Amino acid sequence: MMNWVCKSFGELLLNELYAILQLRSEVFVVEQHCYYQDVDDKDQKSFHLMGLKDGLLVAYSRLLPPGISYTEPSIGRVVLRAAVRGTGMGKELMEQSLDRCHELFGKQPVKIGAQYHLKAFYESLGFVQCSDIYDDAGIDHIGMVYGADDSKACD
Repeated sequence: MMNWVCKSFGELLLNELYAILQLRSEVFVVEQHCYYQDVDDKDQKSFHLMGLKDGLLVAYSRLLPPGISYTEPSIGRVVLRAAVRGTGMGKELMEQSLDRCHELFGKQPVKIGAQYHLKAFYESLGFVQCSDIYDDAGIDHIGMVYGADDSKACD
């Protein structure tokens, strides 16, 4: 059974923050060989959605208010522990993330910068591509938006 917890930065306990940074580093830096500044001064302004299974952080996303990364609210740093990939947990994480974004910031479009190889996954959730491919830390990405009337939300 998955336990979902969403907290502002100031509400995070030290061990929760440590688990978040450890998981992000494990996947983005070590596994994906993506060397970038993960600690980017956006965490303090964001909400942190944690998926816990038996007390272990296995799923995480960062929920950014409008005006931080984009004009719209955004979901970022979407990450799953390797042990839960392929189980449907990614879909559950994104559904939870969208629900929390709408609760926190109102029902409005949500914009993401998605790794290009995950385009079909995000499209299956209702996201629409709204930018050309661009490089982010050596990985192809695209802008995508959820809940917009058209794909012009990335302009």
